[in-house]
Amino acid sequence: MNQIKNARVAIVTGAARGIGAAVARRLASDGFAVAVNYASSSKEADAVVAELEANGAKAIAVQADVRNPDDVRRMFDTTEEKLGKVDVLVNNAGVLKTMPLAGTTDDFFSQAFDINVRGTFNTLREAAARINGGGRIVNFSSSSVGMNLPGYAVYNATKAAVESFTRVFSKELRGRNVTVNAVAPGPIATELFFEGKDEKTVDMFVKMAPLERLGQPEEAASAVSFLAGPDGGWVNGQVLRANGGVV
Repeated sequence: MNQIKNARVAIVTGAARGIGAAVARRLASDGFAVAVNYASSSKEADAVVAELEANGAKAIAVQADVRNPDDVRRMFDTTEEKLGKVDVLVNNAGVLKTMPLAGTTDDFFSQAFDINVRGTFNTLREAAARINGGGRIVNFSSSSVGMNLPGYAVYNATKAAVESFTRVFSKELRGRNVTVNAVAPGPIATELFFEGKDEKTVDMFVKMAPLERLGQPEEAASAVSFLAGPDGGWVNGQVLRANGGVV
């Protein structure tokens, strides 16, 4: 991987592991300087940065809790100071927990909406004033929104909100040549996906897709790369359901 002078700059939230780390790797390979955001996983974020730098990319780790607007502002400040003005924002940070709606606790509800919805809202609001003209914003939804599985009511509600943000915000940035899209993966083989699932449950998800397998983090990252790259320039306000045909 060759480092590129004056590389375009990307922020990837929740990029210490899983899909976020895969997105950071892919954008770095596409020539971006990457800000690897993390909330608490500093060792993992530093490891991702070290890997990217070893391959010739420019990268930094930036701690910020996306639920906190001051943290988000500082994340943009640090990125601009060390890498340059932001061209691409990828909103990957999120939590996935399942629970029947009637059994949902107040804390469970608040955490899901604070991270998945408020976190995305905070970064979008900041990006409105700070992203470069011609930039790209890629949010993360989930194909679970269309699957209506028991236990996913609150999670799906948070991702439906993100899809609404995506469609409306794409129109509110009219005149700046900034696109706003979302990637909605199906089941992806990450630590987050496997957490709390037994073999039978995992096998059920494997069989849902006509391709009869789980997606890989790199496949979700490829969808982001398309939307963030030159070939995605005419795609705006859309939700790309990269899910192997689950829904």
